[in-house]
Amino acid sequence: MGTPAITDQRLQCYHCGEPCPDDTIKATGKTFCCEGCRMVYQILNQSDLCDYYSLNENPGISQRIHVRKDKFAFLDTEKIQQQLISFRDEKQMHVTFYLPQMHCSSCLYLLENLHRLDKGIISSKVNFTRKEVDIVFLVKETSLRKVAETLTSIGYEPYISLNDLKEKRPAINKSMVYQLGIAGFCFGNIMLMSFPEYLGIDASEVGLRSIFRWANFALAIPVLLYSALPFYTSSWKSLRHKFLNIDAPIALAIIITFIRSAYEVLSGTGGGYFDSMTGIVFFMLAGRIVQDKTYRQLSFERDYTSYFPVAVSVLKEDKEIPSALPDIKPGDTLLIHNEELIPADGILTKGKAFIDYSFVTGESLPVLKEVGELVYAGGKQTEGNIEVLVVKEVAQSYLTKLWNKEDPKQAPAKTVSFVHLLSRYFTYIVLTIAATTAVYWQVNDPSRIWPAVTAIFIIACPCALLLSNTFTNGNILRILGRNHFYLRNAQIIEDMAVATHIVFDKTGTLTSTQQQDISYTGTELSAYQQLQVAALATGSSHPLSKALAKHLAKGKRLQVKGFKETTGKGIEGFVNDDLLRIGSYEFVTGDSTRQHGTAVFISIENKLMGYFLFSNHYRESVPSLLQELRGHYRLSVISGDNETERNNLQRLLGKKATLLFHQQPEDKLRYIEQLQQQGEKVMMIGDGLNDAGALRQSDIGIAVAEQTNNFTPSSDAIIEAKQLSRLPKFIQLCRANRQIVIASFVLSIVYNIIGLFFAVQGTLSPLVAAILMPSSSLSILLLTFGSSSLLARRMKM
Repeated sequence: MGTPAITDQRLQCYHCGEPCPDDTIKATGKTFCCEGCRMVYQILNQSDLCDYYSLNENPGISQRIHVRKDKFAFLDTEKIQQQLISFRDEKQMHVTFYLPQMHCSSCLYLLENLHRLDKGIISSKVNFTRKEVDIVFLVKETSLRKVAETLTSIGYEPYISLNDLKEKRPAINKSMVYQLGIAGFCFGNIMLMSFPEYLGIDASEVGLRSIFRWANFALAIPVLLYSALPFYTSSWKSLRHKFLNIDAPIALAIIITFIRSAYEVLSGTGGGYFDSMTGIVFFMLAGRIVQDKTYRQLSFERDYTSYFPVAVSVLKEDKEIPSALPDIKPGDTLLIHNEELIPADGILTKGKAFIDYSFVTGESLPVLKEVGELVYAGGKQTEGNIEVLVVKEVAQSYLTKLWNKEDPKQAPAKTVSFVHLLSRYFTYIVLTIAATTAVYWQVNDPSRIWPAVTAIFIIACPCALLLSNTFTNGNILRILGRNHFYLRNAQIIEDMAVATHIVFDKTGTLTSTQQQDISYTGTELSAYQQLQVAALATGSSHPLSKALAKHLAKGKRLQVKGFKETTGKGIEGFVNDDLLRIGSYEFVTGDSTRQHGTAVFISIENKLMGYFLFSNHYRESVPSLLQELRGHYRLSVISGDNETERNNLQRLLGKKATLLFHQQPEDKLRYIEQLQQQGEKVMMIGDGLNDAGALRQSDIGIAVAEQTNNFTPSSDAIIEAKQLSRLPKFIQLCRANRQIVIASFVLSIVYNIIGLFFAVQGTLSPLVAAILMPSSSLSILLLTFGSSSLLARRMKM
């Protein structure tokens, strides 16, 4: 028979930009890769929303993955609705959905015009940073389920997890914002009313001067009693634990400055130092909020509930009933659909399960389970529907035990910031100077003891050190966040700077879970035969078949007849009257004596042609990343996968690197402990649930995510997979942080020496304090922001 001509020209889908196998799926002259993308275009076209396509080229999300019709039926359940919505009355309902697909201005345009797709929606407001949309809708016109289905129909399927039924992620601490606002208002007005005091006021205006002093006194009281509360609280907690942190001397300085200033105003001997006191509080609160804002946008304390769905289908009297996960009990029969998560340990009672456990165990390929076998929570069913008899509640499943298994005795000790250690010595020195000054003036002029000692505490406040630390850390957190590397808190910056050993997980970290390398061995296949193999492979939902179809699809789609799939073994069918078989060696040849790794064999008309060999696809940046790190750190790879990649990894990491395979989560945690017992500061980089214990145990745990808002295990930091190659530069920036803070500290010491020169003599005037304190703070801010920003620019961040 003749071989059809093959066209290798790839068409792009007008909606999502993915390659189209042919030009058969069209609408209004535009070509689409699948019926789903065409349907979304038609919906937008009917609602006059095609400006969506003019803002960005191919902005849509691929619709090749089919979402089943009743997936959001659980949103009709009153109990679940009450836990998801933020407001409800007789007329309207407010809800916030997390949409991980959101990525560009076209998404923003479309999502804020949802009212044109569903008349029941009143408004929709997008929080682009957190990838959330706040929707207000009329309960008589539409429903929560219909809103979710509308979003899904245009490619923005809401990600609703069991965690959404718990408390929401905290936003910026509003009380601290209020404290900053009050401190700023009082500081500005006190500075304004202090100018006559600085410049000298005519004797005839003594009454006006007195009014200004009492007004400053009144404005300083809310700063003392409310705005400065975080420093009192932190100081008290540290003293209760017999530890002197940097907030203790600052709190002492604030109180002494207020007492000294109040005494001067009440006695009529001066105007006090209210401007310096309120300025200290204002600048330090501003630094803390800048630092706090960066890492509050992501959740680092994630547990299994962030991974689990809200509800699952339970079979009762042959009816499919959506049920909330907390209501699932042993003895219930669950219907698990294709591409759905198994939420509880159970026994497979119907269907063949082909389960992807990559997130739980690290094994990169799905596992075949037959009826009667035990299946564990956390696996994802990849082929067809199955029924599972629950044997353990969700909270008692293997998956939840992985999260909750943490011996408090084995938890790593908290690292103390070098800034707190510096401030401790600083405080001791200041106390020594104050005591020496008191003794000196006791002998020479007792009347000067009070002004001299209090002036020392006013001028020698370690606020410049705290300012330099908080603003440098805040700026570095902002720079790292801008480059999609998010740290839990500022302490992680210091911890990263002293790491000595880096441990990598393999699957999903060094390798991509979304790609595989495919090589062919055997009789050369013609372009037409490749199309035949691709056509047959397209009919299967097996991960290897999907990868093979995508690898070979380069032209017109051929028709398949008599398609038959044997779960876990292979597929067969007629493609243009030629019989093809694709699968294991036993399935294709009938010979069970030969095994050949992760290979897919091909036969055409019962003739074995060869096989496609699948291997892990290392991220493009991995070779250069490992090459750069191996000269500066000790490296290890610990994986739950098999040893097929040992030679590749040994070549990439060098002969001195440690490679461990078939590692259970407990094995990974124990290995981290062993390294720490040897004095190593361990940085663990992983992505899956099987890495959760090791990430917690390590000194710095970094979770890798394809998208930073996607699910990741609990960690100290989250890095977007595309940015993994820049890890050495990120570490270099963290190391520079310490040098910048120390340089700022040295500068503040210079200011303190100048101020102490006046203070120990008991001649510190409000004018000198008013010049030194803001000058110190502003120069520190300029130095820290300038140095860290300049360094980031040099590193092209």
